[in-house]
Amino acid sequence: MATTTVVLTSILTTTLTAPAATATANTTKVASQGGIFEGLNPVIYQATNPLMLFIIQASIVIALTRLLHWPLKKINEPPVIAEVIAGILLGPSVFGRIPGFSAAIFPPLGMAPFRLAANIGLMLYLFLVGLEIDMRYLLSNWRVAASVAVLDMTIPFGLGVAVAWGLYRDFADEPGIAPISFGVFALFVGVATAITAFPVLCRILTSLKLLNTTVGVIVLTSGIANDVVGWVLLALCVTLVNAGAGITALYILLVAVAYSLFLAYAVRPAFLWVLRRTRSLENGPSQGIVALTIFLVLASAFFTDIIGVHAIFGAFMIGLICPHEGGFAIKVTEKIEDLVATLFLPLFFALSGINTNIGLLNTGKIWGYVFAIIFVSFFSKLAGGTIGARANGLVWRESFTIGTLMSCKGLVELIVLNIGLQARILSTRTFTMFVVMALVTTFATTPLVSWLYPPSYQRKLELWKQGKIDWDGNPIMSSEGSDDEPQSDVATRLLVYLRADGLSSVLSVISHFTGRRQPEKREPDSGPVTGAPERVQPLRVHGYRIVELTDRNSSVMAVSEIEEYAAHDPIVKALGTCANNAGRDVIVSGQIAVVPENGYADALATEATKAKSDLIIVPWSETGTVSELSGSILSTRSKVDVLAGNQAFANLALQVFEKARHVSAVGVFVDESVLRIAATSSNEPDDKSSQPPTRLARQLTKDACGVSISDVYNPPTIRLYSAEKKAGHLIRVLYTGTQDDLYAVRLALQLASQSEDVEVLVVETANSHSSSGSSDEHVLFDEFVKIKTAANAKHSGRVTFMDEKHFIDSVPDVSSQTTILEIMLTTAATSSSLKGAGSGPSITVMVGRSVIGTGRPSTIPGSEEGESSSGYAVDLKQALGRAAAAVATEIKHGKIGASLLVLQDKAKGKGKAPVVGTGKAELEAE
Repeated sequence: MATTTVVLTSILTTTLTAPAATATANTTKVASQGGIFEGLNPVIYQATNPLMLFIIQASIVIALTRLLHWPLKKINEPPVIAEVIAGILLGPSVFGRIPGFSAAIFPPLGMAPFRLAANIGLMLYLFLVGLEIDMRYLLSNWRVAASVAVLDMTIPFGLGVAVAWGLYRDFADEPGIAPISFGVFALFVGVATAITAFPVLCRILTSLKLLNTTVGVIVLTSGIANDVVGWVLLALCVTLVNAGAGITALYILLVAVAYSLFLAYAVRPAFLWVLRRTRSLENGPSQGIVALTIFLVLASAFFTDIIGVHAIFGAFMIGLICPHEGGFAIKVTEKIEDLVATLFLPLFFALSGINTNIGLLNTGKIWGYVFAIIFVSFFSKLAGGTIGARANGLVWRESFTIGTLMSCKGLVELIVLNIGLQARILSTRTFTMFVVMALVTTFATTPLVSWLYPPSYQRKLELWKQGKIDWDGNPIMSSEGSDDEPQSDVATRLLVYLRADGLSSVLSVISHFTGRRQPEKREPDSGPVTGAPERVQPLRVHGYRIVELTDRNSSVMAVSEIEEYAAHDPIVKALGTCANNAGRDVIVSGQIAVVPENGYADALATEATKAKSDLIIVPWSETGTVSELSGSILSTRSKVDVLAGNQAFANLALQVFEKARHVSAVGVFVDESVLRIAATSSNEPDDKSSQPPTRLARQLTKDACGVSISDVYNPPTIRLYSAEKKAGHLIRVLYTGTQDDLYAVRLALQLASQSEDVEVLVVETANSHSSSGSSDEHVLFDEFVKIKTAANAKHSGRVTFMDEKHFIDSVPDVSSQTTILEIMLTTAATSSSLKGAGSGPSITVMVGRSVIGTGRPSTIPGSEEGESSSGYAVDLKQALGRAAAAVATEIKHGKIGASLLVLQDKAKGKGKAPVVGTGKAELEAE
């Protein structure tokens, strides 16, 4: 009995005390919540909380990558160079030699989350690579792609197999390599030698403005074919490594082929059906469509991974089946590319660098293999691409350029090498050899192409193909005559820089060129008209919209799909309305270019050369910057003077004037609304007018009720110029005796002959017709007299020429302190003979950009050397000229609104003109 009592007591005691003991144990296992205040070391890896160490690792990688990319970007090197170099620095080659660095920042246990994030980024990036490849482009140019890509893959592949024989013999027994046959190893090395980095290739072609040239088309199509075939062979190589037996490899291959067909003929049609039902092709992908797309990427990557092929191939195939109609692929890329490019992808390539150990390249024999790999990888691709391009009829220098571009390895090569390292095809030593090769070939591509195919040679080759010069650069005079027929108008081929903020200004200018031409007056008894009627040459208006090229892949994709992108651009479409109700034949065309901001002027000058334009029209920015978009659409008014304070756009205008000096005439148009914005946003006191500043045109202001004030109080505030609502157009030309001023007179007379609603007044400043001066000035004066005589006979009553003295004497009650510019502006409305029921005449002042030489500077305030024009920066004077800056000052402070057109004539005579985009001399072409 006693024994039974003791047993029951023991059981009861154990049962009652067990929960308390468990509670005590659980209490001791709860993680500390005090963080560093309780002694937590964030560098020490914790399996239960790996986030802290990962944040430290990612921050170091991103910061070092961006720091290295900053100087490399100046020489047009891709970001992958900085990312791999950052990884090499953080690895055992450099920082790893610091005692305790690798153990603290990149411990073996702490690399698992880092590697997971890197592989997620790799999977998403391969999806973006698939999105970049437009199979329609490959199919439309398959003959060229096949001829170049076949030679560009077979020759490097064969020589790569030869190098693989030596590598397999000397390094196959190194630790970490799987027991594979020479055939599998040779297949991998051949692929690593023959593959081309298509994404980096697109970036290089775009930055060098070669994407739309013959070289760019051949390289792009061949690169697509090379990439697709290379990924297929790499998938086959991974399949052979992962398969334990030959029959297993066959199963994997058959399932992979069947899955590819399933995606192409089942998943893609269903996906397109969903996109059409949700109108995602027209309106862009919604959040739900983006989620569906990411789900397809993850599911496809999962399937290819479990069947024995790497997960990246599944993501790549989903990118290939995504449609490009309506810019869908570009819009999807825009949704996810920033996170991938700034966080995930640097981690992957940093991981490649961390796995690279330059210290293992420690013997002369190993370095001999390194140089052999670099030599074979570069020159085999160079030979294959050159021979293939030459077979398509290109000259040798073009062919060498294509071969050099096709030798670019870039990040695709590093992805291939990492797959080989993970599959244990490569050891750390052989992996390091190929990483060095990838860095060297990628780094050398851009400078070599810039040396082989500079803009000067491109221009020479273009003229040679057109038959205008021989191969030595000597002009060839055609017996059939020049394409440029004699014409009375000085501007019949307009190149218009299209901007969203300056669209109304552009339409206003073009409307003067398309007005109704005044018919010749005939006497009633003059009898029937004999002979052929006067031929009026059609007006050609070519709109050129420039979109900034950024570091994003979507920006590069927009370049490669520029034709479809331009067809849906609303600004280009709006330009077509200038042909409506035109009084003459008008041919309107439009184009979009995606170039870096520092290449805008080069792009305009190059396009003017191609289009044979005789006048480039550049509207002044209304945003205060080169960008078309202001900080906020609901901003009350700019606090920066959009004219004087816009030094970025002034620099752009100066570059356009300089680059196009030997190409075409240039006109910078400063709209009336821009000058009003400059007047109201300037901090300068306006002593000439006691009235409060008028509300800005084309500027919305937000009221407390949420209704735009412009819609309630001043409906005409946001407007497009309409000729029917104006009583006419007054043109005032300030002639100081320079070549640019003479061109302004000619252009004003052309506009007067184009429409009966145009009245022109040309004011000759003092000494503009002085008898003293150089022979060039006498020639200009004689030409001006001829133009003046002919204009007075043809446009009597609507065109007036007056010298400065007679013009001032014709105005009563003029103060001695009043300048000629003030008189020109204040008398514009009252002196007009144009009648109409509109809102009053529009006024445009035309000024030549040339520095005032023969005119008397004292008559034009602010035009003296070294004097600032009422606070305007010297940069503005350098860009538009001192006279234009002075005119802008008077318009800014005046009571009558007027626009300003600053003109520069095309340089006359023969000579070696500077090549567009370079400082070298161009051959004498015309």
